[in-house]
Amino acid sequence: MTVHPSLQPAIDAWTQSIESVHELVKPLAESDWNRATECPGWSVRDVVSHIIGVECEMLGEPRPIHTLPRDLRHVTDEFSRYIEVQVDVRRCHTAPEMTSELDYTIIRRSRQLRNDQRSPQASVRWPLGGGSERTLERTLAMRAFDVWAHEQDLRRALGVPGNLDSPAAVIARDMLLAALPQVVAQDSGARPGTTVAFDVHGPLEFLRTVRVGPQGRGTIDGSVSLGPTATLILDWETYVRLACGRVRAESVADRVKTEGDQELAWSVLREFAVTP
Repeated sequence: MTVHPSLQPAIDAWTQSIESVHELVKPLAESDWNRATECPGWSVRDVVSHIIGVECEMLGEPRPIHTLPRDLRHVTDEFSRYIEVQVDVRRCHTAPEMTSELDYTIIRRSRQLRNDQRSPQASVRWPLGGGSERTLERTLAMRAFDVWAHEQDLRRALGVPGNLDSPAAVIARDMLLAALPQVVAQDSGARPGTTVAFDVHGPLEFLRTVRVGPQGRGTIDGSVSLGPTATLILDWETYVRLACGRVRAESVADRVKTEGDQELAWSVLREFAVTP
């Protein structure tokens, strides 16, 4: 247990997800590590490499000195170049090397989290933000979200669904919902007075309404709106895939039902991705 109980839910969620990742990949044959995932350009091995790399940086390890090949078409900007280093440096690693490093990383990170004496509001360098800092509380929640999202990438690639309602899934839901007001009010250009309802079913069920105020600012709540401008009805897994930028709206049109203003509904869906 950490000395700050408020941090424990995020630590427990991270632990459950990263151990699930380990259980998923430990029995894989060498060829399965090369299966493609919905992360552009990334295989199962690459997703696991990314998880390991970020956790190693959270441990304070220096980043690898590594020059990326020039033919990686999915590497298009400074952010993608930054995160690709930890991935590309492990592309020659065997399955046993990958599972061994993941296991060792989990052990060390768990020990670090168990012994951490810092306040939840302590500033922590965020390894994916070009030197930016976040509170420890926010950082742990984001790590739980990120590892869970990649666990789901692996599960889809390997055909092993599960953990869509895990503790980290709840953290992911809350973080994705927090981004909805901007998606509706700013990104999709909804007019003041607009209301957009999101009816999500599946392992995690929820109903949320985003309202655009007179000044064009969006707010979100769980109350039912009578006669919303547009309604989006979709399952939780599709919501996650869209919000995490894994698929385009048109490719999952058969999994989304829209009511009301169709132009607005599809404008929201096309701007739904909120993670890089």
